[in-house]
Amino acid sequence: MQLKQLLRTLCDLPAVSGFEQQAARQVAALLQPYCDTVEVDRNGNVLACKKCGREDAETVLLDAHLDQIGFIVTEVLEGGFLRFAPVGGVDPRMLLAAEVTILTDEPRYGVVSCLPPHLLRAGEQDKAIPIDQMTIDTGLLDAKDQIPVGTPIVFAQQPVELLGGQLCSKCLDDRAGVAAIIRALDKLGQAQKRRCDVAVLISAQEEVTGLGAQTGAFAVQPRYAIAVDVTHGKTPDGPSDGTFELGSGVAIGMGPNLHRGLTRALIKTAKANDIGHTLEVMEGDTGTNAWTMQIVAHGIATALLSIPEKYMHTSVEVVALSDVEAVAELLYQFLADFDGEVDA
Repeated sequence: MQLKQLLRTLCDLPAVSGFEQQAARQVAALLQPYCDTVEVDRNGNVLACKKCGREDAETVLLDAHLDQIGFIVTEVLEGGFLRFAPVGGVDPRMLLAAEVTILTDEPRYGVVSCLPPHLLRAGEQDKAIPIDQMTIDTGLLDAKDQIPVGTPIVFAQQPVELLGGQLCSKCLDDRAGVAAIIRALDKLGQAQKRRCDVAVLISAQEEVTGLGAQTGAFAVQPRYAIAVDVTHGKTPDGPSDGTFELGSGVAIGMGPNLHRGLTRALIKTAKANDIGHTLEVMEGDTGTNAWTMQIVAHGIATALLSIPEKYMHTSVEVVALSDVEAVAELLYQFLADFDGEVDA
């Protein structure tokens, strides 16, 4: 499957944190051609393994999270309106007039209701409305019979290709990471003398608890793990520090959360294979599953590869396809030659 189609397929799967099971089964089917074993655990993690055939082979775990930010119905009002709460980090400033999909058995369309500017009082245009004061308009006069409290909700945005080889969609955080891992596994079919086993964790609940990374990594207990996630893309209105140009390749994390030897090995591989990359200095908590996995069991040597993304945690996240491919290529080149040992 070509990358654009793979991303479209992945971004079409609804998986609000805590509601990943259905999407997990579909991702498991996507992984099946590339792995020896694939399963979905009770928490909604997808766990897969690709063996190299050596009895003493070390295991490298690749992680990307499946879940996405979203919402949950808290109350059904008269006239087809819903009260809702956020699941994960949602900025209320960009919610008014947003299009959403309500994930009942038969998914239903809704819009976050908003007053037109003509009806606003003086000074109200500059105020952000708290989420607990917003409603979703479904148009269903019998909404109380059709939409239970506790129903998850996702943004309705569909993937749109932008100029310059960029893709815009909801939940590219972190379906772009999932796509990079699948592309790397596809490439690994070409590696005839691979000396390490590759485990894959497409993890649940990264946006709220880290549950998936913790339980999934504990189930595998590898010596090494590489988390794949997104980082902040550079925009004219944003800061210059801590942001990365789209099209610059892989952002390789460096910091106390990340194993120095494994990180150096990935940088060496990127340089040797002329793979575009930058270094992302992360002085503490990386805000990713790398932070969670490193302390599992006896400790896991963990690295972090990130894809620059504009407008994180919105319905219009944007990545460059070339950056996703760069992550896939770096994973492939590293795993094809890795013998299980890195410097301390």
